[in-house]
Amino acid sequence: MTSQDSPRARFLASLRGEGPTPSLQLTELARKYGVTTDYTNWRGEPKRVSALTIKAVLGALGVPADTPGQVQASLDCADDLAWSQLVPPTTVVRAGASFSLPLHLPQGAKTVIYVTFDDDPAFGGGRPPLSYEVVADGAASREVAGAPVVRVDLELPGDLPLGWHRIAVEAVVDRLESRSEGALVVCPDHLELPATLQEHAVWGPMVQLYSVRSHQSWGTGDFADLGQLGAAMAKANGADFVLINPIHAAQPVAPFEPSPYLPATRDFTNPYYIRPQDIPEYAAAPAPVKARVEALAAQAQAGNDDAQAQIDRDKLWPLKREALELIFTLPRAAARQSELDAYHAGLAPAIDDFALWCALMDHDLGLAVEHGSPEAAAFAEQHAAEVEFHVWLQWIADQQLAAAQQACLDGGMAIGIIKDLAVGVHPEGADAWSRKDLLATTIQVGAPPDYFNQVGQGWSEPPWRPDALEATGYAPYRAMLRAVLAHAGALRIDHILGLFRLWWIPQHASPGDGTYVAYNHEAMASILVLEATRAGAVVVGEDLGVMAPGVRQYLASRGLLGNSIVWFEKDDDDYHQLPPERFRRLSLTAITTHDLPPTSAYLAGEHITQRNELGMLDQPLEQAMAAARAERGIMIDILTERGFLDPALAGDDNEIMLAMHRFLLATPALLLGVSLADMAGERRTQNLPGTDREYPNWSVPLADASGRAQFLEDLPDNPTFQRVAAVMQGNG
Repeated sequence: MTSQDSPRARFLASLRGEGPTPSLQLTELARKYGVTTDYTNWRGEPKRVSALTIKAVLGALGVPADTPGQVQASLDCADDLAWSQLVPPTTVVRAGASFSLPLHLPQGAKTVIYVTFDDDPAFGGGRPPLSYEVVADGAASREVAGAPVVRVDLELPGDLPLGWHRIAVEAVVDRLESRSEGALVVCPDHLELPATLQEHAVWGPMVQLYSVRSHQSWGTGDFADLGQLGAAMAKANGADFVLINPIHAAQPVAPFEPSPYLPATRDFTNPYYIRPQDIPEYAAAPAPVKARVEALAAQAQAGNDDAQAQIDRDKLWPLKREALELIFTLPRAAARQSELDAYHAGLAPAIDDFALWCALMDHDLGLAVEHGSPEAAAFAEQHAAEVEFHVWLQWIADQQLAAAQQACLDGGMAIGIIKDLAVGVHPEGADAWSRKDLLATTIQVGAPPDYFNQVGQGWSEPPWRPDALEATGYAPYRAMLRAVLAHAGALRIDHILGLFRLWWIPQHASPGDGTYVAYNHEAMASILVLEATRAGAVVVGEDLGVMAPGVRQYLASRGLLGNSIVWFEKDDDDYHQLPPERFRRLSLTAITTHDLPPTSAYLAGEHITQRNELGMLDQPLEQAMAAARAERGIMIDILTERGFLDPALAGDDNEIMLAMHRFLLATPALLLGVSLADMAGERRTQNLPGTDREYPNWSVPLADASGRAQFLEDLPDNPTFQRVAAVMQGNG
């Protein structure tokens, strides 16, 4: 096959206009499945989506559309789909209002409907079931498979309790019985803010946990470091939260994916952050075990003083894993074993699937053994101890994370840990193995071109299929939310726009050649509000980038905070810096993000020079640098005008950075996030979007302004740290 005949070449040829534009029938089919056929790009220009892209996306949704005949057949099938279901697979409603439940019943059927309630005592627990009887009389509204079907709208009361309920429908006609069930999810109208945030704004550091090390951690930050940092920031600096990177589970063997935003699953925790010596059984370990664990710790800590060395997960995890395997074999007290058993039972069977996948990965089998197959069952039986080890790791990680959150709260934080939820999962991870029917495996999620990433972004992650979520009653979504809300006072959701739509990129396509696929945002947001209410947590949505009209207003109406980045907030009239008083109140506002250089480096234009060196600019370097200099000048102007910066210091990037934190403090935002990299004086970027191996993403240990390694123990004496902390307490 020549390069001109490759799938990618054929795809790109179609996208250049050499392929057909969508037919009216294909456009209508795409609309029925929420697939966008035209949109407006970040420059305000109309864009038409290639027919090939639309067909590829529909194919990933299980909708045949390669030929006109398939398109017509799929249209007919789509029209019949709702009418073929006695009850919708999922009904999501807001509490406090009556609603109509659409039923599609065989004509003449005598039907009984049962509503059973969530067994959680805080929600529907204890409420007796409801039952209704109806007869499907009247003219048939539609024929499905040759049989007449009648739509009946059942009115349900508005006083249903919050929670996850079930609807069962039994229909009998001519002695033939049909039965179907669906989920009924009753959610709060909006998420109530805690009293602390209703009274005043709070601030806290934003950290990449792996980069923030102590002299006791094993080459990278861990949960013990997190608790120590949170408690210290609260007691000495008045911080009320600490925002961390995603800590979702990664694959258990090298080579490790460095990005915390590309996990194996979002339902479990990365044991990479465990502190082995803090496990209770270690205290009573035999001397040889302790000696070996301490020797392994010393190996992991070797070279920590070299801040220029990258964090080497491939080296560090095997050392920590050996220590954990030694501790796993130590005897546990009966009470501890009971705790482990209860933890396991509460998460089965999902945790068994995950632990089995980890054990398969240990044996280099990966996706080779099919989930649910006899081979998988035989492997699980033969390697039961290894599977149990991975369950135990999750239990230990859960306990240490809980201890970190408690340390933050005991130190005086109002919120404590803010966890971060990644957009998706690794295409060859645990979810791809055990939940492949939920994922569009021939698609990767990404972002269309925008101001900062002008060639678009591809994130490798296969998206959830919206139809599969609906069919499963959003149970996988619920499980994921409960996992990430555990032991956290708040949750940041990366790219919360994904509740509304995601940018789907087919195989062989570049990021700019994708299209949007819609999700049921009312259901997704409502369930998020329900689970956050259950957990007593605040929710922050990262709502940056290209978005549909009204998204921010909708999220605010549901009590979900947005995310404002000072550099990105512009005045609509003249595209100058938005003044602080016009920032959003319902927001986590920060100067920078993990996807930008620290503020001093950004002021120097390093986000431009880095991208230019890697061929990521779609304009000449000097033009981009001129724009960056103009942006810097505008920032300096507003800082000096508002009295945040002495004009005599306008040439000092560190002074400008401090002034920008005074600007930040002057906004009405409820949550103020401060990059720990800025506080330490770090200049290196943690992540350069659009790169993979070209830049050491997610592997840069924290350093100070001179490039020296910064440990937790060093921060209180760091002059930049002291000055930023003073500013955020209103003293600088």
